[in-house]
Amino acid sequence: MVSLLDRVRGRSVVSAPSEPEPEPEDLFKEMTLQEHLEELRQRLIYSGLAIAAGFIVGLVLAFPTLDLITQMTGLEDLQAISPTEPFITYTKVALYIGIGIAMPVIVYQIVRFLAPGLTRRERRYLYRALPFVTLMFLSGVAFSFFVVIPRALHFLSNFGSQVFDAQFRAEEVISFYMTLLLWVGVVFELPVVIFILAKLGIVDARRLSSLRKYALLVIMVGAAIITPTPDPFNMFLVAAPMYFLYEIGVLLARLAKPISR
Repeated sequence: MVSLLDRVRGRSVVSAPSEPEPEPEDLFKEMTLQEHLEELRQRLIYSGLAIAAGFIVGLVLAFPTLDLITQMTGLEDLQAISPTEPFITYTKVALYIGIGIAMPVIVYQIVRFLAPGLTRRERRYLYRALPFVTLMFLSGVAFSFFVVIPRALHFLSNFGSQVFDAQFRAEEVISFYMTLLLWVGVVFELPVVIFILAKLGIVDARRLSSLRKYALLVIMVGAAIITPTPDPFNMFLVAAPMYFLYEIGVLLARLAKPISR
C-alpha cells in the first residue's frame, strides 16, 4: 500500500504541468545589426511624421510668432532684402515650431532606440524621466525667449547707435532666436540628465562635486558660445542658470540610488 501510494504520488508529480519560470527582471534584448538598422529606420520615420505634423501647425503659428518676436525685441520691423526672404523666413519659423512641437516624440523615439541595451528597471526609470526632460526643455525655451534673447537683441541694436543704423535682416534674427532657444532649452535638461546617469551608475555625486571648478569653466565657455554678445551681463544671464542647474544635478545625484544590474 505504501509503495503504491508512493507511485501514485510520484506519477502525480510527473504528470503535473510545470510552471513557467519567471522571466528575469534584468534582461537584455539582443538584436542583430540588421534589426538595429530596421529599428533606427522605424524611429526616424516616426520622428519625421511628428515633425511633419508639427510643421502643419507651425504654418498657422508662424506669423503670430513673428509678430511676438518683434514686440519682445522692440524692433519696428524685420528687413527683407531678397524677394524670397519673407517666404523662406516664414517657412523656417514654421519648421522650427514643428520641431519644437515634435520634440517630445523625438526624445521618446531616441529612448525607444536605446532601450534594448538597458535592463527593464533602467528602461522604467528612463521612461519616467521623459516628462521631466520635456518640461525642463520647455522651461529653458521660455527663459531664453522672454529673458535672454530680448536683452541680447536690445544690446546689439543699440550698440554704437551714434554710428550704426541697426536694421536686422529677418532671416538672421530668426536664426539668432532659434539657436539660442535650442541650446538654452538643451542646457535646462542638465539636472534630469545627471539624475538619470546617476541612477545608471555612470556618475556619482562625489565625483561631480570634485569637478565643480572644471564644470564652472566649461559653463563659462559654453555661455560665451551660446550668447553671441560680447557683454558680460548677457553671458551671466545664461551662465548663472547653467551653474545653478549643475548644482541641482549634483543634489539629485546625491539622492539617486544606482540601479543594481
